[in-house]
Amino acid sequence: MAEVLLRCEGLTRVYRVGTQEVAALRGVDLDVSTGAFLAVTGRSGSGKTTLLNLIGGLDRPTGGEVYLDMQPLSALSEREMTELRRRDIGFVFQSFALLPTLSAFDNVALPLRIVGTAGRERDAQVWRCMRLVGLEEWAEHRPYELSGGQQQRIAIARALVHAPRLILADEPTGELDSATGREILTLFRRLAVEQDVTVLIASHDPLVHEYSTLNVILHDGQVEAVDVS
Repeated sequence: MAEVLLRCEGLTRVYRVGTQEVAALRGVDLDVSTGAFLAVTGRSGSGKTTLLNLIGGLDRPTGGEVYLDMQPLSALSEREMTELRRRDIGFVFQSFALLPTLSAFDNVALPLRIVGTAGRERDAQVWRCMRLVGLEEWAEHRPYELSGGQQQRIAIARALVHAPRLILADEPTGELDSATGREILTLFRRLAVEQDVTVLIASHDPLVHEYSTLNVILHDGQVEAVDVS
């Protein structure tokens, strides 16, 4: 049985809007094993992005706890949380978030440059990830020379380049047509199976259920259903 990499216990997040309090999450409990491909779905406002932000340490919960490899994130300082993200978590966004002036290769290399990885080691890791997403022949192209699907593949390679244990993807197929979306979901599934990377996707896209190994439906900030594929 695979080990539990991620655990959420009684996770709540309340925002104050003027004089009112709005509960984005209401006691979410969740266990995710290493190598799982988890799809978090639900209507707009159900709490999907809030959940990913708490798991990634981009926001702090009002109550409850997130554990990564049994380490409570609330015990980490902001500096320690930043180091954990750089080491263990990769992020993929709907808008790709590539730098237009850099080549595909340099976009993928950016996280390693930030942490000072040496040139030869950095280049080897970038080429490994470019091959994983099947775009090594496009390494010198700028983002505007790539299709939407190719740009998202580069974004995935960038998320993988520091060998994270967990990838968080927020609406990664939101700007893609259905055929390209299927290609991206197939890639995520392959990464989970072959690279033992745990993948969490927040999405409106019903296609994700065909590829994910665990499906969680959120409704008004609570887990409405869990389905194991």
